[in-house]
Amino acid sequence: MPYGAFCSLPEYGDLEGFLHISEVAPRWIKNIHEFLSEGQRYVVKVHHVDAQKNQVDVSIKRVNEEEKKQKLELVQNEKRGAKLLELSIKAAKVKIEPEKARAIIEEHYTDVYNCFKEASLEGDSALKDIDLPKALKTQMVELAKKTIKKPVIEVDRIFSLICFGGDGVETLKKALTIKEEGVNLSYLGAPKYKISLIGTDYKSAEKKLDTVLEHIKAFAQKNQCDFESERK
Repeated sequence: MPYGAFCSLPEYGDLEGFLHISEVAPRWIKNIHEFLSEGQRYVVKVHHVDAQKNQVDVSIKRVNEEEKKQKLELVQNEKRGAKLLELSIKAAKVKIEPEKARAIIEEHYTDVYNCFKEASLEGDSALKDIDLPKALKTQMVELAKKTIKKPVIEVDRIFSLICFGGDGVETLKKALTIKEEGVNLSYLGAPKYKISLIGTDYKSAEKKLDTVLEHIKAFAQKNQCDFESERK
C-alpha cells in the first residue's frame, strides 16, 4: 500500500505484521515500490505490539547489517538441519517423525544444525546423551562428517626475544626451535617474531599456542634472554 506493507511472520505462525513506510529505510521514501515487492522475504525487527488490536509493527530500517547477516544464517542453518535430519531418518529406516526427533535434539542443542556440527567434530560422543535410536544417531554422525566441513581458524601472537652474550645467536636459535606440529614461526624484524597456528576451534588452538610460548619464555628466563609477548 502507499503508506506501508502487510506481511506474514513465519516464525510466529504467519501472524500478520505491518511495516509502515517510515520504517522501510532511514531516509524519506516517495514510492514504497522502489524498496518492496510482493513475495520477497526480509529480515525485520518487531518494534511494537498492540495486544488489544492484535497488531504487530515491524521495521526494516532498525535491523543493522550484522543482525541481518546473523538472522539469515540462522534461517539457512535451520533449513540445513531439517534436511540433514530428514535424510538421516530415511537412511536409518527408523519410525520416528522429524518433528519429534527435532524436539528431542533441542533438549540438548540450540538447534538441529548445531547438533550436526558437533557430530562432525566430536563423532558419536556428541550424541551419546540424546534419546534417539542408535541407527539414527549412527547415520547422523556419518552424514555430518560427509557434509559439514570443519571450520578452519588461525590464531597468532607477536613476541620479542633478545638473547645476550657471545653465544646469543645460538641461544636464540635454540629458543626458537619449535617441535609442536602445525605451529609456524615468522620473523618480523629484530627482535619481533610472529607465532601462528591453524586449528578447528579457538579454545584448543589458543591453549596450544600459549603452551608453546610458555616453553619459549621458560627457556629465555634460564638463559638470560629478554622475552615479551602480546596478543594480536
